[in-house]
Amino acid sequence: MTTLEMIDSKIHPALGEWELPEFVAEADLPSREGDRVIQFREALREAMSHEMRHDERIFLIGEEVAQYNGAYKVSQGMLDEFGEKRIIDSPISENGFAGMCIGAAMYGLRPIVEFMSWSFSFVAADAILNNAPKMLYMSGGQWGCPIVFRGNDGAGGQLASTHSWCVEGLYANVPGLKMAIPSNPYDAKGLLATAIRDPDPVFFLESERMLGDKAHVPEEQYYIPFGRARLAREGDACTLVSFGRPVNFCLEAAEKLAGEGIECDVLDMRTIRPLDIDAIIESVKKTNRVVVVDQSWPFGGVSSEVITQICERCFDWLDHQPVRVNTEDVPTPYAKGLEAAYLPNPDKIAAAVKRVIAATA
Repeated sequence: MTTLEMIDSKIHPALGEWELPEFVAEADLPSREGDRVIQFREALREAMSHEMRHDERIFLIGEEVAQYNGAYKVSQGMLDEFGEKRIIDSPISENGFAGMCIGAAMYGLRPIVEFMSWSFSFVAADAILNNAPKMLYMSGGQWGCPIVFRGNDGAGGQLASTHSWCVEGLYANVPGLKMAIPSNPYDAKGLLATAIRDPDPVFFLESERMLGDKAHVPEEQYYIPFGRARLAREGDACTLVSFGRPVNFCLEAAEKLAGEGIECDVLDMRTIRPLDIDAIIESVKKTNRVVVVDQSWPFGGVSSEVITQICERCFDWLDHQPVRVNTEDVPTPYAKGLEAAYLPNPDKIAAAVKRVIAATA
C-alpha cells in the first residue's frame, strides 16, 4: 500500500499498536569494535532503510532527499529502493511540509522530516513546537504525533550566523517532545532507529561536520534507549558532561589531561529530552567536580539546566562550583579563525578542568 493509499483509507492505528523495541543493557548492545567501518551518514541511512522495509507507513520527506540523493547524501539510494511515494522531494517550504507531516502522523503514518539545516526549522516553528509536542495532551490522549524531525544542527563550517544555529537550548524547553543528539556513527544508528519507533515527536540533531566521521557500526538493527547516557571514558578527577559533536572534544581533552595525570569521567548524554541526570549525579559523587560542555550559547542553554539539576540534587558532593564551556555569547562569526575561537574546543575544556582542580587542590 502506498503512502497516498494509506491516507485515503484513513488508517489510524491505536496509540499502543506501534511495537517498541525491547531495550537491553548497554553491555548487551552489539559491540562497538569490528571490521565493518562506515560513515555517520551511512549509519543514519541504514537506520531509516531498515525501519522502512519493515513498516510501509514510514516515509522520508525533505528538500533534495530524493532525486539528488540528499543534500549531504544521507538518503543516497533510498529513492531507488523505496520509490517516489516514500522518498519525497519537498518544495523549499519547511512550514508547509512540516505541517503536512504532522497531519500525516496524526492520521497514522510515520513521517521522517529532514531539515537541510535546523537553522531553517524556524519558519516551521509554529507547527513543530506549537502543534506536534502538544497534540497528545490537547486531544486528551486520543491523538499522538509519532514523527521524527532530523537534520544538521550547529556550525557547519563558515556558514555564518543565520545558518549555524544550535537549536537545542531553544527547543528542549518545550514539553512533549524528545531530543536525541548522537556523537558518533554507532549511536546515530541506534538512536535514530529508536526515534522512528517512538510514539512521540523526536527532534534528532545531527552535525554536518560529523557526517563523514567513521566508526564500527554493526549491520544488524539495534536500538539505544532514550534517557540512558554512555560513560565514554572513566576517571576520578572531574566529570565532563556533553552531547553531540562536543563529546569528541571532551574525549580529546581527557586524553590530553591524562598525560598530565588527570583522569576524567566523560559522559555522553545521547539525549537531553529525556536527560539521564542520574548518571551525571553518580559520576559527580565520585569525582566531586563537573564541567559541562555545550555547543549552544550560555544564557538559558542546556548546560544551565544540567548545572541547576546538579546543584539541586548533589550540592553537598561538590568541591567546586560547576563550570560551563559554551560557545561565546555572540552571533556565529563567518571567518574561519573566529569561528574556531567561538566554538568549544579541547583546549578550552582542558583549561576549565585544570582551573577547577587547581582551585580545590
